[in-house]
Parts: sequence; structure tokens; C-alpha cells
Amino acid sequence: MNLLIRLNGLRTLSKMTNFDFVTTVAFGSLLAGAAQVSEWTAFLQTLAAMLGLVLAQAATSFLRRRSETAATMIGNQPCLIMRDGEFDNEALKANSIRREDMIAKLREANVLQLSEVRAAILETTGDVSVLHGNVELDEVLLQDVRGT
Repeated sequence: MNLLIRLNGLRTLSKMTNFDFVTTVAFGSLLAGAAQVSEWTAFLQTLAAMLGLVLAQAATSFLRRRSETAATMIGNQPCLIMRDGEFDNEALKANSIRREDMIAKLREANVLQLSEVRAAILETTGDVSVLHGNVELDEVLLQDVRGT
């Protein structure tokens, strides 16, 4: 397992995209299966499947870097859920985020007043980024964010 992760990089275990998450879960399931096999052939089949997953993830990563079309098809796009102190109720609803959960994220980000929030973005990983302060937001930070 360590060798496969070293070959493919830490992205194998990171929280990047839905595909990466599914790959990591499948990898863990295969690893658990490998620990329970009693025959070498079954063990080698499991190793081959793990190698196949890592190669598929590497190929997907390569395609995302080289092709904008592939990146759009494979990955998610960040979504603006709050701008200039105002919630985007349609974006909250479309992404199944409760207003109360969003307020909890604002507290985690040490927001003291809603008017301080320049933008809150649901990232492709499912995390919420809160950009707040008393200065104007640099629009480059909202590049490729849906809802801007």
C-alpha cells in the first residue's frame, strides 16, 4: 500500500474530489479484503485491483490537469453561498445546506458580524471557505466559482 501511495502521491489519501473520495474508500475496502484472504491468488487479485484503482486515479488526475473539459466533467465547481453579508438562499437549498449549519461555519471562522463576510464558498471538497474582513475582496479569489 505504501509503495502505491508513494508512486501516486499523497493525493491518493487527500480530500480533493468525489472521485478521490470514492477511490480512497474502495482502496480501504480492498486493503481490508487483502488482510482476510487465505490464498496467494486472491491476495494477488486484490493487489492488482488496488494497483488498478491507483492507476485510474493517476489517469484521472492527468486528464484533469491537461483538459478543461475533463476537469469540468470529473470535478465539481465551487459554489458561492454568501456574498457581502447576505445568504444566497437558492445556493443553500441547491446544495442542501441549512442556514444554521452555515452560521456555525461562520462562527468557526471567527466572524463577528455578517457584514464582515465578503464571501462564503462551498468548495469542491465539501468544506466551506469564509472570506471576511473590512477590506474589499479581490475578485481573483472568486474565479471559477459558480454563482458569482
